[in-house]
Amino acid sequence: MNEAVKQNYIKAGKISAEALEYGKSLIKKGNSLLETTELIEKKIFELGGKPAFPVQISCNEIAAHFCVEEDDKAVFGEQVVSLDLGVHVDGAIGDNAYTIDLSGKYNDLVKAAQKALEEALKVINVGTELREIGKAINDTIKSYGCNPVRNLSGHGLNLYNIHTKPTIPNIDDGNKAKLQKGMAFAVEPFATNGSGVVGEKGLPSVFMLEHHKNVRSPITREILKEIEAYERLPFAKRWLTRKFGAKANFALRELTQSGIIHQFPPLVEASKGIVTQAEHSVLIDDNGEVIVLTKM
Repeated sequence: MNEAVKQNYIKAGKISAEALEYGKSLIKKGNSLLETTELIEKKIFELGGKPAFPVQISCNEIAAHFCVEEDDKAVFGEQVVSLDLGVHVDGAIGDNAYTIDLSGKYNDLVKAAQKALEEALKVINVGTELREIGKAINDTIKSYGCNPVRNLSGHGLNLYNIHTKPTIPNIDDGNKAKLQKGMAFAVEPFATNGSGVVGEKGLPSVFMLEHHKNVRSPITREILKEIEAYERLPFAKRWLTRKFGAKANFALRELTQSGIIHQFPPLVEASKGIVTQAEHSVLIDDNGEVIVLTKM
């Protein structure tokens, strides 16, 4: 990894951390989810980055892949709120998340995810087996009487690629593959008082370009050109409907059916358990130094 790319990762991580802190300050009872989302995305640009994916605000049993749409009237109330955001600088990505309990009922569940992240970071080094990270996460979450979400994981970060190898498990999955110099990745514990499994449920509002193909409809061609500007990173339906109105819904349907874009429906805990999340991004540079990119 050359020095310029390394510095872009460091900058993306710093912006991610600042945007997360800003976003946390907006999560208050009575505030609009939509306005909060858009203010955070605006802040990312102001700080000199671009969203690596749409800001996600997942509440209660929703674990991930939920983004508000432009007509959403919801406000914060008694929810458990997980804020997950990512920033890229010339493709180098910083990804982080934090959970706030507005209900006051799930303090241990919030602590379980946060402490699991702290314990996972302690074992990270060149040569650490992936299963060791998962064991640290699992054991910590279990010590709070909660369950890790077994079918969600941390993930590698590459240029313009938010989900790549290595997969960072939230349980000891037996994977003896080792961390190496030059790796960037996100460590992402999810804790729940439910069964520990999530599944897709609901209508998607997050999409990503997968393949380039010709399309016949002029409307869809116009919107596909806009999607290509997102550089193959995930995007929000809201970004398109705000610019193109109802035409965006038609285009997204056609592009999905053609296999040009992939949709990501919300991921919901199977037993409707409350889900909490914590996340940092890590870079192991070519000298073997472990840099927690998103730590303030």
